[in-house]
Amino acid sequence: MTPSAPRDVAVVGFAHARHTESTFGTTNGVEMLAPVFAECYRQTGLDRTQIDFWCSGSSDYLAGRAFSFISAIDSIGATPSIVESHVEMDAAWALFEAWLKIASGQADTALVYGFGKASASTDLDTALALQLDPYTVAPLWPGRHHLAALQARAGIDAGLWSEQDMAAVAARATGRDQRELLAEPYVADPLRRHDCPPVTDGAAAIILASGDRARELCDTPAYIAGMEHIIDSAEFGARDLTDSPSTRAAAARVTGASGDRPDLGGVAVVELHTQYTHQELLLRRALGITGDVAVTPSGGSLLADPLFSAGLERIGYAANTVMEGRADRTLAHATSGHLLQQNLVCLLEGRTA
Repeated sequence: MTPSAPRDVAVVGFAHARHTESTFGTTNGVEMLAPVFAECYRQTGLDRTQIDFWCSGSSDYLAGRAFSFISAIDSIGATPSIVESHVEMDAAWALFEAWLKIASGQADTALVYGFGKASASTDLDTALALQLDPYTVAPLWPGRHHLAALQARAGIDAGLWSEQDMAAVAARATGRDQRELLAEPYVADPLRRHDCPPVTDGAAAIILASGDRARELCDTPAYIAGMEHIIDSAEFGARDLTDSPSTRAAAARVTGASGDRPDLGGVAVVELHTQYTHQELLLRRALGITGDVAVTPSGGSLLADPLFSAGLERIGYAANTVMEGRADRTLAHATSGHLLQQNLVCLLEGRTA
């Protein structure tokens, strides 16, 4: 029997919690998630009983408790029972799972959400170092900014970018004067405070729907034209830290490029999940982004970096640009792990009925 073709899947709703350095809520995210869900319901006209599949992204290490994602289900409601799944990473990867669920005909609607309360960690560097190689790197307990500084310095020494280029990225995101930024002291040479992400508590959610259902729920759905995620080596000495071949390969696949370079033809906006200024410069080169493409107009993780939902937010912002009629084609990127180790790329587009 010939298998049926995958069904169309589209983003029809997106919301996120207010970005803040600290919240008074619990680490299970319930207080942040409840109003975010309510906003998604308002946008689509759905209620919780009309969601076929739920999928979340978070981290028990960050929450400091086992099965924190189970406690987060309190924000959904106890009855009726639901079909639910979870990934221990950014919720962009939960969206990948939900996309497959709908594309394969196992659901018509899905709500994807992510949450993280970074302010609750007494030592964020130690918590995040648990993502590193457990034998050679994690026992050293390197700080996240210090690791990123190694990558930034490698690019500067290779002549790929400069501290002035990095400051220009921060100036565009924050609206501050570039000369003022360059006068700041180093946090981890060559990184200054503006080169690094702020500690942010946050949560975000996206509602997905199958093709026919999407047109009922949204005037201009943002259809997922392609999505792929690829992993680079976790061994920093085994890869070129000034490049991101996994991002480039994932983008080439989702854009249907004939070679190994992405085809960004028609893409008006690219939302990049880059926690450090030099990482935007790195991904611009890897993706071949030119000056006529708007890069991360939302401000990205330099303004707010809600762990385990920042990548999902990049997809949400890119989708909003399509749903609001400001662009016909957008690209979103999410990353997980230190120094752009794992990368996901999602292509979104508007379509006429």
